[in-house]
Amino acid sequence: MALFPKYSKTREGQNVIMEQKLLKAVNNLILNAETCTGCGICVDACPEEAIVLGPVGATRRGAIDYADPVDIDPEKCSYCGVCVIMCPFNAMTLKIDGEERLPILEQEGFPTYDMVTVIDEEKCTRCTTCEEVCPRDAIIRDVPAFEGGDEVAGKPRQSALETKTTFTVDTEKCNYCGICGELCPSITVVRKPTTPETATVEGDVLWEESTCDGCMICVEACPEDAITLEREFISDKLPGKVDIHQDDCCTCTWCVETCPEEAITVEKIFEGDIEIYPEKCPGGCSTCVEVCPCNALYLPTPLPAKDMKGVIEPNIAINKDFCIFCGACVNACPSEDAIVLRRTAIRMQDVDTELFKGIKEKLLTTRTSKVKETSPGEVEIKVLGKAETA
Repeated sequence: MALFPKYSKTREGQNVIMEQKLLKAVNNLILNAETCTGCGICVDACPEEAIVLGPVGATRRGAIDYADPVDIDPEKCSYCGVCVIMCPFNAMTLKIDGEERLPILEQEGFPTYDMVTVIDEEKCTRCTTCEEVCPRDAIIRDVPAFEGGDEVAGKPRQSALETKTTFTVDTEKCNYCGICGELCPSITVVRKPTTPETATVEGDVLWEESTCDGCMICVEACPEDAITLEREFISDKLPGKVDIHQDDCCTCTWCVETCPEEAITVEKIFEGDIEIYPEKCPGGCSTCVEVCPCNALYLPTPLPAKDMKGVIEPNIAINKDFCIFCGACVNACPSEDAIVLRRTAIRMQDVDTELFKGIKEKLLTTRTSKVKETSPGEVEIKVLGKAETA
């Protein structure tokens, strides 16, 4: 009986860990079952057919706990890392002797996604829109917190923009009454000792620029009109930077479509089309809406009865602008032929190997929904020929 290789599959929290223990090395393929969307791209990409589709809808909705969106056979797996490269949601990790590595890339034996995710710093105003709408938390907004968003720890709002403030006091007019100092913590009125010899009040008006917010109260309150305050804005942008974390970005283009300054450029990694057939959709299901990792599917707002005019409104719809054609909805839909997915191209860079050509052919095969659980934890979908339609 051979001692090596040894295989095992264990779970640590949301991570499912496949292990191949060799005589001098240990390979681990780690699936983050929480991050995995059930898109099934790894299923088509695996050269060893070691990955099968799980009950995506049921697992993603939390209806069952005995399976994951995909299932990996640790003995069939060659630990090549192709699934890690092809997963558009960064749900796979390959470790060799505890170190994250992809030998197939090191040997220049496989292409990678041609990711285009750019934010124009000149156009970007550091607003919060893209961070809020991103369905994958891929936006990194490295901007200091100010008092409007964090009353306790936020910086004063007057420090948000770079300014140059000039504060002057007309010593001929100023009588050192002290009103400005009583009103503003940025101003201190220092009087010299008074003597009966002169019977006059003299002193200095001290001003601290770093704490001045240019509110102009001192100017308005001065009874002698002795104070002049001028503020020049050197920069009209918040400090910091907004960026896109490519490992988490799925190229859905939510940020592109909603950016008020048109500062973001993102190219989808898949091209194609997707069709929804509401008449074949069982009303009240909403599984595809819940599993969609790009927030592209939705339940249409019902029309008022007076506006329907005898037409039955669709119970499901999709905004194709945000769909990346990943296939998670097809894999989760329990109704046959309700969703048809056609990928036409994949954005890749570097070498175009024979291995990838075979994977590409699978990924560009038209498919439709027909989820059937053939055995516990495994399902099948309906694959269409090139000339077939739903």
